[in-house]
Amino acid sequence: MENLPLYIYLAFGLTVLLALIIFYKASQDSKFFLVIALAWILVQSFVSLTGYYILNKTTPPGFPLQVGPPLLLIMMLFFIRRGREFIKRINIKTLTILHIVRIPVELVLYRLAAYKVVPELITFEGRNFDILSGITAPVIYYFGFVKSKLSKSVIVVWNLICLALLFNVVYNAVLSAPSPFQQFAFNQPNIAIGYFPFVLLPSFIVPLVMFSHLVAIWQLLQKNTF
Repeated sequence: MENLPLYIYLAFGLTVLLALIIFYKASQDSKFFLVIALAWILVQSFVSLTGYYILNKTTPPGFPLQVGPPLLLIMMLFFIRRGREFIKRINIKTLTILHIVRIPVELVLYRLAAYKVVPELITFEGRNFDILSGITAPVIYYFGFVKSKLSKSVIVVWNLICLALLFNVVYNAVLSAPSPFQQFAFNQPNIAIGYFPFVLLPSFIVPLVMFSHLVAIWQLLQKNTF
């Protein structure tokens, strides 16, 4: 993808950094999170730079390796006692702000589509409405947590809707990737997610956003929360 301008790489790299910093702050400066996240980013960056995700087309470009470990870790955190203790300490007010990273992500996807490395299908001109989550996040933060004008139920519903929007784009992105399972966008497959740094979208940003919603919903449903 040598034809991509530098600003797209920089914009996405800064988005990854922003997501990392905001969640780190939300986790009360958790060294556990920081070490795990940085190690995972380095692993995924190295694997993508070897060309593995481009050459391996037996499944959606290395998809199990990209998302499998984060999903397993998320499940463990909810099922083990120490994991739940970590989840309880996370500040869901800050987590709500984290979702603003979905705005630059969608803008990057839009530019990647212009350079024919992702299909228009997974941009906001197609079937991807995830940018609405980023746009509404400051509104939910301000009226829900600063002004306390929104009930727990409203914030839970917002998180559920945003989670559904996330699953929608992931579904379309996976089935647009070049693989035996491809269902969409045959004229322009989703190839960018196999390259550095965009591999960090499915392997880091998406799991982090999903975890943020799950944490918020779990905390809000606890009796003494909010």
